[in-house]
Amino acid sequence: MTAAELADVVGVTPRSIRSYVTALNARVPDGAVVESGPLGYRAGTDAGAAQRAAIDADSPRERVHRLVRSLLAASDGVDVFEAADQFHVSPATLEGDLGRVRALLGGTGLVLERTAARARLRGTEMAQRRLLSTLVHDETDEGAFDLAAVRRTLGEGSIGAEAFGPFKSDLVAGLGALGYFVNEFGIGDVMLHIAITADRVAHGRALDVPSEPARSDAQADAQFDAQADAQEQVSALVERLCAEHLDVRLGTGDRRHLGALVLSRVVAPGAGEAASVIRSRLEPDVEQAVREVVGRAAAEFLVDIDHEDFVMRLALHVQNLRLRAREQAWSRNPLTRSLKSTYPMMFEIAVFISDGLQGILGIPLMDDEIAYIAMHVGGRLERSRRAGAQLTATIVCPGYYELHELLRSSVDQSLGQAIDVVGVETRVDPDWDAIDTDLILTTIDAPALSERIVRIQPFLTESDVERVQAAAGRVRRARRLARLRDELGRYFSADAFVGRIRPGATAEMVIRRLGARLVAQGVIDDDYVERTLERERLSSTAFTDALAVPHALGMTATRTAIAVGIADPSIEWGEGRVQVVAMVAFSESDREAFQTVFEQLVEVFSERESVQRIVRRGETFAAFLDELVAVVDG
Repeated sequence: MTAAELADVVGVTPRSIRSYVTALNARVPDGAVVESGPLGYRAGTDAGAAQRAAIDADSPRERVHRLVRSLLAASDGVDVFEAADQFHVSPATLEGDLGRVRALLGGTGLVLERTAARARLRGTEMAQRRLLSTLVHDETDEGAFDLAAVRRTLGEGSIGAEAFGPFKSDLVAGLGALGYFVNEFGIGDVMLHIAITADRVAHGRALDVPSEPARSDAQADAQFDAQADAQEQVSALVERLCAEHLDVRLGTGDRRHLGALVLSRVVAPGAGEAASVIRSRLEPDVEQAVREVVGRAAAEFLVDIDHEDFVMRLALHVQNLRLRAREQAWSRNPLTRSLKSTYPMMFEIAVFISDGLQGILGIPLMDDEIAYIAMHVGGRLERSRRAGAQLTATIVCPGYYELHELLRSSVDQSLGQAIDVVGVETRVDPDWDAIDTDLILTTIDAPALSERIVRIQPFLTESDVERVQAAAGRVRRARRLARLRDELGRYFSADAFVGRIRPGATAEMVIRRLGARLVAQGVIDDDYVERTLERERLSSTAFTDALAVPHALGMTATRTAIAVGIADPSIEWGEGRVQVVAMVAFSESDREAFQTVFEQLVEVFSERESVQRIVRRGETFAAFLDELVAVVDG
């Protein structure tokens, strides 16, 4: 990637990118962290080592973390001047660090108080632990568990690798013995909270004993008792492992807290459990809410997700999600970004479901939690679509003993999941024009070249397999993009093309500007624009590193239309940056086209070279449409 391309992604100047490259290479002085050449920069063989390199203890972030640890450890606060001497910085620099600490406290329930030279944190023990969790997550990559980040945040005396590995293994084994299926995506987050708990308990900061939850009229005594028994079993397991591996004795408050944490984040019913067993663990209001919103999603997006098994498992997930929402103890998901960019339709259905569940959850969800719902949706859709996923193929192999039979067997064995062989031609002069399958796999030369014809050897080789797979991928992509090309002329118009977006424009400013074009055409009304902004607040519509597709939940436009704006340089959108904004207004009559347009538009703009080509040349509507069609046609 060139410095200019990297600058668009990061939101800085190319000169800054060159400075960053120099700093990265300095992390491994004798290695190749970032290499440069005529085509730009690329990650070198030592890029991984640079990521793992020790963080500078004097960096602002590290000082802030040390300062937070000091504030949390001292109930009567810290002296600002003494802390400055300890950190080897000026009092003015430490005042700046205190400002960064204040910025971290938003939504935590903590307050930074200042009396003369002393600074102290005020808030509950749970709020203080939540702050430590936030610091660790700030250092980790996309929600993945990073033991080194935990030790940097909590101090070198916290949980180490020699305890973490055995603890996690014993926890997974213990939960399996209790009949639970362990969610590996959530267990790292639980281990983080166990590490925080162990560190706080070791410093005399145990949790108070929580009050017993009240039983509601809708909650049967038997169900309440079953949930209490399950939590008691898990709490006892965690308590025993903390004593064995960490030499920490948990009090009643911490014991209950970690038990509830494990149940709400890590475990799910085993694969063989019946719906009746899952229902016995569900609160009736949760099941009813999930059943209703899943029904609406299935009708809105025309997808096959309204199944009893799907509803039950999603409802159990939502019930645990409600527990996390009450404590604002969110679960991170390392697949969020990839799910959002690779499966935008799946993610959009999850956003719709999340929006529908706001009433029962009480608050909107962050993207990581929406991604977990998207994984449930994806699992259901994958089962529904597998039957139609294969391409058909004909093998052309002139007959010689059983050679054609051996070749067909090899193709079925190596490519059976990707293609379905529906015919075998054994003539040396087959009627090529009469073969109408998606692919033709031939051991002889065809009279004409075609994307769907693949030359293979009579005895299938690994290179043959790779060529067939590549051809199948090209055929599938060509079909998808052909559907998009057919829609371009219908949905894009010159009146809805705003050209260049000025640098520094916000997402709301761009949505209102694009929306105004669609309102002027009579496609949507002002209410649709407001609902588009509401949808944006639920979850950023930046589905790739270059494209945002703002839209409203609900297909209420008079006709389907797309308004487009180009940003060069890139602009901030959510937590990322984009260069193309395509505001889409869908109508009820085009419900079936929603998936085609939505997913294929995201696919086109997921390829960086295509994006740069469209951005650099698409200054007018005609030029934009020409470049977009050229990219689609390949």
